[in-house]
Amino acid sequence: MNQRQEVTTAEGGEVRKPEVQPEAVLYPPVDIYEDAEGIHLQADMPGVSKDRLTVQVDRDTLLIEGEAKIEMPEGMNALYADVRSTRYRRSFTLSSELKSEVIEANLKDGVLSVRIPKREEAKPRKIEVRTQ
Repeated sequence: MNQRQEVTTAEGGEVRKPEVQPEAVLYPPVDIYEDAEGIHLQADMPGVSKDRLTVQVDRDTLLIEGEAKIEMPEGMNALYADVRSTRYRRSFTLSSELKSEVIEANLKDGVLSVRIPKREEAKPRKIEVRTQ
């Protein structure tokens, strides 16, 4: 397949190249659950392997990035594709009641599972009631 780049001419003969469009990024669908122990996040990232996945925390922001690699058989080119981008990116602001230093992440069958535990002081606790 040949790639074609159009060039336009402005008044006075000045040659202008078309603006470069930034690469489109997909927001992976995410389910977030909370229980007494912490937050559980599940992101659908089909086609992303462990070596093409980044999960990082910077202060109070959790960033998830991944790049899917869609294997094409040798000698074949895609004529049509619903998905134009294979890059995923999503960020979340973390509450101060979460322990961002002990986040656990697991990738299985294109689903990223992230567990963020709550700090002890943020966990619900039972209050003993006394009688007099």
